[in-house]
This record gives sequence, C-alpha cells and structure tokens, in this order.
Amino acid sequence: MVAKITIGKSVRGILNYNENKVKESQAQCIAASNYGVEHDELNFYQKLNRLEHLQEKNGRVKTNSVHISLNFDPSEQLNHRALTEIAGSYMERIGFGNQPYLIYEHRDAGHPHVHIITTNVQENGKAISLHNIGRERSEPARKALELEYGLVQAESRSQKQIPGLKPFPIEKLQYGQTETKRAITNIVNTIIRQYNFTSLAELNAVLKQYNVIADRGNENTRMYQGKGLVYNATDDSGQKLGVAIKASAIYNKPTLKNLEMRFQKNQQSRKLYKEILKERVDKALSNHPKLSRNDMEYLLRKENIQVMFRENKEGQVYGITYIDQFKKSVFNGRDLGKEYAANAISQRLVAKDQLLHPKQMLGPTRQMEPAQYPQIHQTNQEEYTPNLIAELLQGRRLDDYIPGQLVKKRTRKRKQVQQQRKN
Repeated sequence: MVAKITIGKSVRGILNYNENKVKESQAQCIAASNYGVEHDELNFYQKLNRLEHLQEKNGRVKTNSVHISLNFDPSEQLNHRALTEIAGSYMERIGFGNQPYLIYEHRDAGHPHVHIITTNVQENGKAISLHNIGRERSEPARKALELEYGLVQAESRSQKQIPGLKPFPIEKLQYGQTETKRAITNIVNTIIRQYNFTSLAELNAVLKQYNVIADRGNENTRMYQGKGLVYNATDDSGQKLGVAIKASAIYNKPTLKNLEMRFQKNQQSRKLYKEILKERVDKALSNHPKLSRNDMEYLLRKENIQVMFRENKEGQVYGITYIDQFKKSVFNGRDLGKEYAANAISQRLVAKDQLLHPKQMLGPTRQMEPAQYPQIHQTNQEEYTPNLIAELLQGRRLDDYIPGQLVKKRTRKRKQVQQQRKN
C-alpha cells in the first residue's frame, strides 16, 4: 500500500475534485465517517458544511484541509467494505479517527485506490498537528495495515513496478472535451507537486506537454508589471485557446509569488540529480558527434529524458531544456554546463537529410531486408530494430564487418589447413 497526504487551504477545492470525478463516473463516495448519517444521504453542501463548520472554529489555522490517497497493488481486489475498513483504521492510527471524513473510491487508474477528505480542526477548535505527519504517523500506520490485512508491501515492490500508480493521474488537456478550469487545475497542481523546476520557463516546458501554459503577458502590460500570472489551455502547436484563468482562482493558488518560493526550494532539491542527468545525456549521445534533432530526441527519450528546444521567430534555437522524467527534475541546458547549452547542441545538429541512412552506416556489403531499416527520423519507437540500435550505441567499429564472401574463403582455407595437418 502507498499512502500520500496532501495538505491545503481549501476543503471546497478538494471536495470539488472528488465530486467531479463522481460526475464523470470515475469515482464513488463509499463512506462518510462522523457525519451522523449515511454517505448516500448527503448532498454536496452537506458534505462541505460539516467540514467548513469545524474550520470556522479556528480561523487562525490557515492550512486546514487534508487530502489523503491510499493506493493498493493491482492484484488486490478490495470491495467497498474492505476499503472502508482499511481507510478507517488508517485514520485512527494517524490521529484523525474522531474527525469527520469522506471516503471516495476512484476508478481512474490501473490500480485500486481511495481518496479521503477531512480537516485537522477539531470540535474544540484545536488543530491536529500536521508536522511530519507522513514520517511519524502515516508510515507506521501503512506498515501496520500491510501486515494486518496482508497487503502488498510498498517496500517489497518499487512504486514504478506497479502500473499506473499515480495518486492524481493527469492527461493531456483536450480543449472542449472537459471543463477547462478543472482540467488546468488538475494538471498545474500535479506538475507543481511532482516536478523540480526553478523558473517559469522550466515549469512551462512541462506544462506544454499537457497543452497548458503559464503566462505573465508582455513586459509592458499591467499584469506583467504587477507580477500577475494566468494559465491558458493551448492546442498541440502551443496556440492559446479560450479564456485565461487567473492563478489566484486556481486551487492551491499557483501565483507567481508562490511559484518563486518554490523555485528557491527546488533549486536545492534538484542538485541531487544534476550529475546523474549529465551522465545519462552523455551516455545517450556519446557515439553521435553529429545527429539530427529527431535523432537526439529519440536517443534521450530512451533514457527517460525529454528535450525541449526554444526557437525565435527566425527558427533559430536560443534555448534548450532537459526534463528528467525519471527524477522529475527540469534543467536549462546552461545550468548543466556549456556543452549541454543551446549553442553547443546546435553545432552538433545537422539537417534531417544530412544524416547518413543506417544502411550506409553499416557498409555496402551488409544485406538487410527493407523492413529491417530503422526510420531514424521518425518517433515511432516500434520501428527501431533493437539489435541495430544496440550496436550503434555501443560504438561498434563498422569496419569490423567481414563480407560474406570473405568469410567463405577463410572457412575453405581453414579446412584446407586442417586437412593438411591430418595428412
């Protein structure tokens, strides 16, 4: 079992997230504890008012909303009764057993999981401390429940081995197919929570993958000068769509001021991954002094690294960003070193039609079926021949290849020598 606790300042936002999942038939409220009535007798406002009523008892507590997800292995088929019992035991163990809380079963990922909504403000107005709640209370509770219920232990299987184990899965925004503000909110909050970025440009490098962009406006606008920030939906080419949404109107308020505080924090967090990323980039590109942009993107993608080129209106590359999808860290090229910056990389890039076809690289005498030729400029990974790519990445000397006719001659000569020795 994997437990994740997210704390915030808006219980309404958390409740909206889960209720919207219910409307989309991707979730179901399965229990309401300490509400006095059954969960199916409560409407949205009754669920909300119970929690907000407690929060009003202590207005000084600003961080007063708690959102928990309990994630189980795909092999564990748990019914509503089991999920409710496990969630209830977990809440008791972390000190929230007497608090009102709602349990939602979600069906939007490839594994069973529930979300729990509650507040840390108690009936007496005192707040339950959230300091180190993950390490000091949640982790012991998780381990105890794994043993008590015979659950797959999180430490016995790495999280990446469990398909789809993402507490808040996000998909690329498809404008018009879902409510825009909700989609942007889910994408922005998930990316901010998961990735280490140190600038708005680095954040946008990740957001653009999901058809979202954070925008300050032009430098001479009032919004820019006032440090305002909006978020826009975009199409696949990056063109803005619809009405911009103010950062202050989004759950968790990802304003420029709040992002700048996170920039400083992430500056320290990502230091651990800088050298690791450089080694992986070097490994991918070491045997390719000249290559096309598509080739570079493909080779880095094999290392779980996404590269984003920034161009001016003339099409010249002026910046490059590396997104380490494994360590969830984003680096501007020059932050890794001058050899990883846009200028150095641009000197290595060649036009698409200047790169030798793999058939030419292997030598004229090697025979291959047409279907075996990897289309090096295309991005469909299924079209690459694994053995061929392995040879290229290992830097095998191409002149080591021996034509078939010569092999036959050597074989005949070897047999003649062996026959002479016998005689």
